[in-house]
Amino acid sequence: MKRIDVAAAIVADEEGRVLIARRREGKAQAGRWEFPGGKIEPGETPEACIVRELKEEMDIDVRPGERFGEYEHDYGDVRIRLIAHLAAYEGGAIRLADHDRHEWARPADLLRYPLAPADVGFAKRLAGAADGQEE
Repeated sequence: MKRIDVAAAIVADEEGRVLIARRREGKAQAGRWEFPGGKIEPGETPEACIVRELKEEMDIDVRPGERFGEYEHDYGDVRIRLIAHLAAYEGGAIRLADHDRHEWARPADLLRYPLAPADVGFAKRLAGAADGQEE
């Protein structure tokens, strides 16, 4: 089975809402919401991947911060290892390339979105923290 390492950014705004984006038609996991990011290239760190991917996919600048966590998910034909970092929004107007929508969601509302399976663990952790409960 093919294994892919992917980096995701958990970007929060001043109000504590988190940036999520919906995969557009024609993409793997189309119609599902995710924390933005992408495949880590050979020799690339997760932090560098986040900076590159958010620039390519959303045309925004972010500054990666501390590591938030890591989850693995088996999609049948591929196993994804998703590494998430908290990230600060540095600027730029969001223009979508691989997504058809984006939203700034309250952490407590994240589980109301049809999320990509690999992102669910992070959403649960963020929603639990918002409710005062850590998983």
